[in-house]
Order: sequence, then structure tokens, then C-alpha cells
Amino acid sequence: MSKYENWQLSKASYPFSTITQTRFGDMDLLGHINNVAMAGLFENGRVRFNHSLGMAHLGEGERWLIAAVQINYIREAHFPDDAEICSGISRIGNSSWDILSAAFQKDKCVATCTTTLVQTDKQGSKPIGADLRAGLEKYMVGKD
Repeated sequence: MSKYENWQLSKASYPFSTITQTRFGDMDLLGHINNVAMAGLFENGRVRFNHSLGMAHLGEGERWLIAAVQINYIREAHFPDDAEICSGISRIGNSSWDILSAAFQKDKCVATCTTTLVQTDKQGSKPIGADLRAGLEKYMVGKD
């Protein structure tokens, strides 16, 4: 997804959220949270979201890999304001799914992130099992 849609800018669209502190070292020369730091904030939110799904408990020999990450910057983010990272599942395919996240500061969306994950085993990509699919479906984003 190359652009964001209006519903993505609402916290209510996401079934999960976590607060992450920004750090002084996250700032660029202009005093904004830099793009690498924003990627780290999204990573922290994504990991916490995955843990809430029980992602660490895959079958033996199974794993998931990140295939793509896309970040859209909406407005400037600043230190020392905390970032609330809201996340949900936006797409479930045969062997991959997308996590859609949005970062909020002072209740305004500052960036969105789409991460594509792929289920794999030793032979390569693997179809998503019924249990994992059912778990992912419970955390779909609301596109109202």
C-alpha cells in the first residue's frame, strides 16, 4: 500500500496498541524523530503485537520471516513525546499476512507501517495453518 487511507489515521481501527518511549538519540538535526528511529518504534510495536498473538509458539521447524516493510510518514514526530503504536492484521494470504500499524503522538497519526510476513519451513514458504489463520482473523483492522 503506497498511500494511507483515512481510516488508518484512527486509533479505533486497530485492535492492539502499546506505548513506546522516544529517546533523545532518536532525533535528527531538525529535532524530529528520524526515519530509522521510527522504524525501530514500529518494530517494537510489531514484536509486542506478535507476542499478544502467541507468535512465538509455532510448530517445530516452522518460522515466519519479514518479507517487506513500508513506512509512510504523515507528519513530524517529536521527542520527548511517547509514541502509541496501534496494530492489526490487514491481509491474510495463502502463506503470508500483513500487519498494519500506525504511530500516534498526542492522538495524531504521525506514520503508518505495513509489514508483510511469510510462514516458512525448511522447504520454503508454507501455507498458513487453520489455527494461525483463525488467530490472525481475530485481530483484523476495522476499515470503517
